This record gives sequence, C-alpha cells and structure tokens, in this order.
Amino acid sequence: MSPPPPSEAADASAFESEYRPAHFAPSLPESHRTVKVPAAPGFWRKLFAFAGPGFMVAVGYMDPGNWATDIAGGSQFGYTLLSVILLSNLMAMVLQSLAARLGIVTGMDLAQACRAHYGPKTRIGLWLACEVAIIACDLAEVIGTAIALQLLFGIPLVFGVCLTALDVFLILALQKHGFRKLEAFIVALLIIIATCFIFELALAQPSIAEVAAGFIPTTQIVTNPAMLFIAIGIIGATVMPHNLYLHSSIVQTRQYERTEKGKREAVKFATIDSTVALSLALFINGAILILAAAVFHKSGHTGIVEIGQAHQFLSPLLGAGAASVVFAIALLASGQNSTVTATLAGQIVMEGFINLRISPWLRRIVTRLLAIIPAVAVAILYGSEGTTKLLILSQVILSLQLPFAVVPLVRFTSNHKMMGKFVNPTWLKVIAWTIAALIIALNIKMLTDLI
Repeated sequence: MSPPPPSEAADASAFESEYRPAHFAPSLPESHRTVKVPAAPGFWRKLFAFAGPGFMVAVGYMDPGNWATDIAGGSQFGYTLLSVILLSNLMAMVLQSLAARLGIVTGMDLAQACRAHYGPKTRIGLWLACEVAIIACDLAEVIGTAIALQLLFGIPLVFGVCLTALDVFLILALQKHGFRKLEAFIVALLIIIATCFIFELALAQPSIAEVAAGFIPTTQIVTNPAMLFIAIGIIGATVMPHNLYLHSSIVQTRQYERTEKGKREAVKFATIDSTVALSLALFINGAILILAAAVFHKSGHTGIVEIGQAHQFLSPLLGAGAASVVFAIALLASGQNSTVTATLAGQIVMEGFINLRISPWLRRIVTRLLAIIPAVAVAILYGSEGTTKLLILSQVILSLQLPFAVVPLVRFTSNHKMMGKFVNPTWLKVIAWTIAALIIALNIKMLTDLI
C-alpha cells in the first residue's frame, strides 16, 4: 500500500500522538497492522480486506451462554423473548460500531483509552469489573464445551470441564499462523453452526406468523420477574463487555492509511463488517430460541431449561435421530470459537488497563483455571442441573458488568477533543446514551426483584 502524502501522514501522526500517549505500545502488538488493505479503489476488495474482526466479535454473541438463556426463554415463554434478542442485537450493532470507531480514530483500544483518561482508582475498578466479566464468559465456554463433549462422546461432565484446559494449546497453535488464518478458523466454525441450525429449523418447521409476532415487544417482559431474569440473561449473553475491548483492538490489525480519508474509509468498512457478522449472530440466537419454542414449548415441555435436556428430547420430538447429534456438534463448535476470542480479549484488557504483559499461554491458563474451579465444584455437587443454572447466572453477571464498558465507550466516542471530526453526531449520541440507560435500568430492576 502506498504511503499517504507527507503532510497528511504528519497530521494523522500528530492527531494520534495527542490522544494516545507516546509510551503506550500498540494494542495487540504482535498482530498490529499485519493485514494489508489494497490501495487501489474497489469496494468488494476492500470490504474483503476489512472483513474478519466483526466475525470474531460475533462469536461472543452466540457462545454457550446464549444457548442456555435462549433455550430457557424459548421453552418457558415461547416466542415472546425474540423481541429481546432483536433489541440486544440492534444494541450490539451500535455499540460495536462505536468500539471500532474508537480504535481506528484514536489508535487506542477501549482499555488503553480508560488508562489514558481515568485516575488509578477508577482504572483499577474498571479493570477488575472487566476481568470478572471475562471469567464469567470463560465459565460459560467451559460448561458449554464440557456438555458438548458429554453429549457427543459420553465423557463425564467433571472430566469434560478439566479437558477444556487443553484448548490453551489450540489458541497458541492458531496464533502462530497469523491473524488472517485465525479469522478464517473462526468463520469456518460459524458456518458449521449456522448450517446445523438451518437443518434443525427445517425439521422443526416453526409457524412463521408466531415467529414474526415474537419480535414485537410486550410489557410482560418487564412485569414478569421470571421472564425479566431470562431477558437480562439474554442481554448479558448478547452484548458482552469484553467484546467492546476486543473490537476496538482488532480493527487495528488492518493497514489502513492513517489519514482522515483512510480512517473514514476504515470506519465505514469496519461498521459494515460488524453489522453483517452480528446479523448472522441474530439468526443463530433467534434460531436457538425458535427451536426451543417450536419443539419444547409447543409440546408442553416448558420445564426444559438445560442444554442436556434439549439434546435428549430433540430427536424423539422431531422424529429425526440426527437432530440431537447436529445440535451437539454446533454446541462444541460454539464453545471452541468463543475460546479464541476470550483469550485475545483477556490479553487486550490486561495490557491496556495496567500495562502488564505476560505470556499468552500463562494468561490463558490462569483465566481458564478461575473458570474451571467453580464449574468442577458445581458439577460434582449438583450435576448437569447445577451447571446449567451456573451457565445462566454467568450471563446475568455479564449483563451486570456491561455498563462499566458501555458508559466509557459512549463517553469517549462522544468527546470532540478525543474524536475530532469522527465524534458521534447528536442522533448517535442520543441512541448510544439511551442504550446505556436502558441497560442500567434493566439491571437495577432485576436486582430489585432478586432482593
């Protein structure tokens, strides 16, 4: 790619140095600006070059935690909570576009921006909140993968949980082959998951009219405490805090021109990338809930809230022996996919907030052990029912941590001094702050009901 004119390059450098402190290393330095972007004009070639980060982010929107909340919501309440899935994904599209904008314009990820603009106490508090969210996310991946191994190969739940520690080596092997290969691996698994659910929906044949009605919000979602608890879990499972940190970093793997024109183009293509990827996440999340509603709720099996129960009843209720196997394959692919992005997010958060750089394998083992210990304890004491409840609880914890990532993100991207010409326009500020207020209000309502 040809370098920008000297005057434009100097302006861009000065702009970034003003807002990204000189002593800050690039975010995710081993992958920073390693993916080439063609200099020649051409919409599709450039879109292909920028495509990838959005799909890595979308992985977090269809991890095993989503499965637990979507299955519980569909079997208990039919199609009603489809409106929450739609709302969550629309919120995610807005927030992820802001995360990409922040990373591209300032040259900082969200964690670095917090370190640059907040005092030590606030910074440490935000870091600890994010670490709790990452552990909760990892907990969902551990449980989901262990359940998939049990369903496919009969491996006991406790042993399956312990086996998930081995995915550390999978991550390290993938990272050695470059960031583009890592993205290709993610997309391949996403295709497998989507194909599995197309197959399941073809067997279930849900009512199109009832599905469409489910996308219309009702007041019952807020007034019914049980429904609200699942709805909050869906939001926590969909809009994940660590994804905002992740996206603001990995968009910087592209070699876009560091000029106003280059950044504007990068923001456009990054937004298209994440919107398309999150549309796929919307389909998969919706498919899980629709499947549960069409198969379990309609047949009166409203008590099915566990992934294992769903696997057990799918084949007999659908009349197809392959239905349960395909379901388990998709779950395993989902768990492995989420592992990759959680590892990167953990590295970005630790390096960005406190500038602590440790070996990726050590970071991964520590995080995974913090998730494995409670999962093993619950599996031994309470079995599959307990692990499913822990899975849903982990998504509620994620939702409670979400404001600590959303508020700084909206604040930074609405700051004219930080963003310059790329600052959020008034209409986007209103939408972004409304999303933040809605998340906070729902969390307060849920906590009040629980107390």
